[in-house]
Amino acid sequence: MGLISLGCAKNLVDAEIMLGALLKDGCEITNDAAQADVVIVNTCSFIDTAQEESVDTILESAALREAKNRGQGLIVSGCLPQRFREELPTLFPEVDAFMGIDQVAQVADIVKQAMARRRDNTNNQTPNTRKTPGSKARAALAGRLAELETGAALSEHAKSERLRGSEEFGKTRTVVAVPSAHKSPRTTESHAASGPLLNVNARPSYIPDYATPRFRLTPRHFAYVKIAEGCNHPCSFCIIPRMRGSHRSRLQRDIVAEAKALLADGVKELNLISQDSTYYGLDLRANHSRAISSPEKFAAATKSLAAEATTICTLMRELNALPGDFWIRLLYTHPAHWTDELIQTIAACPKVARYVDIPLQHIHENMLERMRRETSRQYIVDLLKRIRTGVPGIALRTTFIVGFPGETDACFEDLLGFIQETRFERLGVFAYSKEEDTRAGAMAGQIPEKVKHRRRERAMQVQHEVAAQVAESFVGHTLRVLVEGEATASELEAAKVSSWEHGLIREGETRGARLGASKYLVARSEADAPDIDGRVYIRERLPIGEFARVRIIGHTDYDLIAKPAIEE
Repeated sequence: MGLISLGCAKNLVDAEIMLGALLKDGCEITNDAAQADVVIVNTCSFIDTAQEESVDTILESAALREAKNRGQGLIVSGCLPQRFREELPTLFPEVDAFMGIDQVAQVADIVKQAMARRRDNTNNQTPNTRKTPGSKARAALAGRLAELETGAALSEHAKSERLRGSEEFGKTRTVVAVPSAHKSPRTTESHAASGPLLNVNARPSYIPDYATPRFRLTPRHFAYVKIAEGCNHPCSFCIIPRMRGSHRSRLQRDIVAEAKALLADGVKELNLISQDSTYYGLDLRANHSRAISSPEKFAAATKSLAAEATTICTLMRELNALPGDFWIRLLYTHPAHWTDELIQTIAACPKVARYVDIPLQHIHENMLERMRRETSRQYIVDLLKRIRTGVPGIALRTTFIVGFPGETDACFEDLLGFIQETRFERLGVFAYSKEEDTRAGAMAGQIPEKVKHRRRERAMQVQHEVAAQVAESFVGHTLRVLVEGEATASELEAAKVSSWEHGLIREGETRGARLGASKYLVARSEADAPDIDGRVYIRERLPIGEFARVRIIGHTDYDLIAKPAIEE
């Protein structure tokens, strides 16, 4: 078995569940795609670049099979089948099976059926190769998917808009490599030559539980814990509700059981993920209504909860009470669902990282309304003030969209001023791109491409100045970090550590002291989420996968340079 996972951490957890189910069934997982009996491509379809990457990966996998292993089965899972479940079998005749989100735990059975279909189709010499060259096939498929989006008769909820961010967003491939001594998948009885198997529910309802087999793909010292699936928000740029279904929370006791097992396995950081982690538990109340997205309705709903009701606060307090030395990191929070209790809970729980991920998307009133964000400028300003006052030293991460239809120069300048004034510790910016099938695509006031990308560059320049000042403020301080491992040459080059070292020469430090630590360890502080934020590069040796205290001695554009702190 081979598996290629694309997309976000939530998709990665789905891949881990599939691997767990396959290993339990006796499959062997390999990182050599050419040798695998079956290859699974776990796709992403959230934004344009991610969808293009999914198409490319499917075609590349099929081409590799034709060249080296024509008997190999090919399965496509994840968001792309969820979004185009009826059309994909025709668009991708080389694929043996398509499976949706609800089927991740049943992947072993789907693998067997796909292998049987592939075997029979190969024996019957059923054609499954493309006559058009690779680049032309990719372009044709991308165009056809766009046509399907434009012509689809969508529900009001499915008309929600798409966000197309930076080109880098879609470059998320993770090729799974898991050594195992298990045997290969078993096939079922012979099938007549046929088209691909399609096993996709129109509206997903699956949510994993602790009993679900799972093989972790993250390093031993941290893990992602999916606390909920789906989303109820009406944001005009997002298709998650259409692909992933309505918000549905796991039971708190089930999450805690998983956390205990992870901690016992050596995990030092629990990253809580869902599409809206602040909504966690609200769907578990009796006779719940999904129409509580606005701050006012959400506040009223939380106030009416029974004392024993499950919320993100009760979950974090119970996790914080577990024995051991570890971090709890809260990711993917929505500004409309923050409460005073949540702020107080973070402040009162020492194991909860002083870090929050709170995408705001914009600050101008007109943009917030057009994006259907359900929050006003004043609400956001007050919320950020409450968070920083309630949790001193907390690091705030957010994202913004520039170039959204109707964004005037004044709107954009307002956003720049807000970035400069608020001084977010972590910030990302996306340039909006028009999608013909969306509400935003039909809006007046479309922004030229050059203007959108110029605005993104300007916003990142402003944040670059802020980030450098934030990094400078840490020099001379001692931080607690989680050591990840040895830094690679590419990581050091990207972080511009060599530029920092050359700066030491100009300041008169001896060459021996400067280059004596030609190898660095890479670590993360509480302010740095995995694969998203900055890093702390440490000269000298420390235990990998453990916490350590380091003294910050310098910084690059976004990262810190440190050495082990001397215990007094």
